[in-house]
Amino acid sequence: MTMGVKGGMKCVKYLLFFFNFIFWLCGLALIVLGVLVQVALHSTVVINNVSASSAPVVLIVVGVIVFFIAFFGCCGAWKESYCMVTMFAILVGLIIVIEIGAAIAGYVFRGKLTVIVHDGLNDMVTKYGNGTAEFKKALDDLQVDLKCCGVTNATDWIGKLGSVKDSVPDSCCINVTAGCGQGAMGDALKIHQTGCETVVEKLLKKNIMWVIIAALVIAFLQIMGIIFACMLMGGIRSGYEVM
Repeated sequence: MTMGVKGGMKCVKYLLFFFNFIFWLCGLALIVLGVLVQVALHSTVVINNVSASSAPVVLIVVGVIVFFIAFFGCCGAWKESYCMVTMFAILVGLIIVIEIGAAIAGYVFRGKLTVIVHDGLNDMVTKYGNGTAEFKKALDDLQVDLKCCGVTNATDWIGKLGSVKDSVPDSCCINVTAGCGQGAMGDALKIHQTGCETVVEKLLKKNIMWVIIAALVIAFLQIMGIIFACMLMGGIRSGYEVM
């Protein structure tokens, strides 16, 4: 190899190591994000749809895979191992294919988001009267935190809280106090008029946008990783041929 080629391959080596380190951090971030989403779903139990509840598990699994593959790539780049770098490039290529499938599944899920949120919230409101204290607290916390009431509006609580038809849970109140929801369904000055469906859907769509942005960043790093891996593989092979 000439000095220029050697210097270029050394630069590629360090660039591959750098991108893999960032890729490794992304994998760690996916694991943390998956755990946080899993905890959030269990604490609010708004969406009990199988495809939605499995999403954080998928994030954690993908994060673990990315974490180890990036670590593998870092070692391969640092040691200038042709086999390790080649395996890294193949594994990243497979991840990209899997991610394309996940993106299609995510697009389908996004189209069903309104139905999933509506069904989940409607089920919670229906079961509220006979639910456990923990179940009631989950929905109460949701209504307090998001400043909403019912699924589409406060009238969703008609007949759900016993004999008093125009009552809502105290968590619907603008200023939450004991008994503030009794007979207050039609009072716009006392209770929130916005349904939780609209607020939850808006919040989820906002979070999905952040996930899409994160996915694009990771995809860019993966493609750059494959390019640098192929360049380093060529450099290593040329080095062996010269020797």
